[in-house]
Amino acid sequence: MTYYIKADKFFYPYEVKTGGFLSINNGKFGQWTAEAPAGAEILDCSGQVIAPGLVDTHIHGFGGADTNDRKIEGIIKTMSEGLLAAGVTSFFPTAVTASHEELLEIAEEIGSNADKAVGAKIRGLFFEGPYFTEEFKGAQNPKYMRDPSYDELAQYDAAAKGLPIKIGIAPEREGSTAFVKEAVGHGFTVALGHSNATYADAVAAVQAGATMWVHAFNGMRGLNHREPGMVGAVFNLSNTYAELICDGFHVRPEACQILMREKGTDHVVLITDSMRAAGLSDGEYYLGEFPVIVKDGAARLKEGGNLAGSILLLKDAVKNVA
Repeated sequence: MTYYIKADKFFYPYEVKTGGFLSINNGKFGQWTAEAPAGAEILDCSGQVIAPGLVDTHIHGFGGADTNDRKIEGIIKTMSEGLLAAGVTSFFPTAVTASHEELLEIAEEIGSNADKAVGAKIRGLFFEGPYFTEEFKGAQNPKYMRDPSYDELAQYDAAAKGLPIKIGIAPEREGSTAFVKEAVGHGFTVALGHSNATYADAVAAVQAGATMWVHAFNGMRGLNHREPGMVGAVFNLSNTYAELICDGFHVRPEACQILMREKGTDHVVLITDSMRAAGLSDGEYYLGEFPVIVKDGAARLKEGGNLAGSILLLKDAVKNVA
C-alpha cells in the first residue's frame, strides 16, 4: 500500500524540503515529490513538519519506570509507549552501576523481551558502569565499581541474546586497554566516562578502539593547559563521538555550542540521560539505589545535591541546539 503525506516541511539529514509530499510504501518512507500522483491517497498534515524519529542511546527511565527496576513491563510498555509519544522511535535502556548479578538479570530480561516493546523499539543496551572510578562517580554507587572484565561482559552479551551492547568504562582502571581491544574485537561499543583519566589514558583507550564519550564534560577530568584531561581528548580526537546533555543544567549552552562547532555535529550525539521522573511532575524519586529530588526541571541527589540524570525529553534537546 502506498500513500502520501502532505506537510509544510520535511527534514532530511542535510536539507529541508519545503512543501510537497512524502510517499509511504508499505509502512516505510519513500521519496519526496513536489506533487503527488493523480488520485493518490493523501494524509494531509498541512501546518506540520515531518522529521525522522529520534534515537536515545542513553536513557535510564521514563514515566515512573527505570531500567534498574528489573521490571520488564516498565521498559517494554511504560518507557516504550511514553518515549514514542515524545518523538523517540528507538532507544537503549541504560543501567547504572550495580552488582554483576543485577546487571546480568537486566540483560536477561531485556534481551528476552526486547521484541515485545509496544512503542519505541529497543535497539540495544547501555551499561553505564560498573567499570568506573569514584572521583567522578556522579550518581553512581562506588561500592559496585571494579576493574573491567571481559568475562563479565561476555555473560551480559549471552544473556542479552544478541542485542547490541554499549559499555562504559574509566580508562585509568587496571586492564582497560586490553579490555577495550577485546570488547571492540567482539563487536561491542566502548564509551569512556565517569573518569579521572589523564589525556594519555584517554588516548590509549581510543587507540585500542573506544569510540564514544559518556556525556561530555560531565563526570570527567576537565581541560587544563598542563593536563588536557578527558575533556581535552574529547575535543582533540576527531574520530570519536561525544554524548551531550542539552538541558541547560548539565552543560551551559555556550559550552554545547563550542563542542558542536569544534567537534562537528556529525560527531555529537544528543542524549537525555533521563531517569524515571521524565514525563512526570516534581517530587521525590529514585535513580538506582539513590533518593532523588526533582524540582524546577532538574533531578538532584537528595544527599549532596549532585545532578542525578535528567528529566529531559530528546525533542527538547533538539530544540535547545536548533
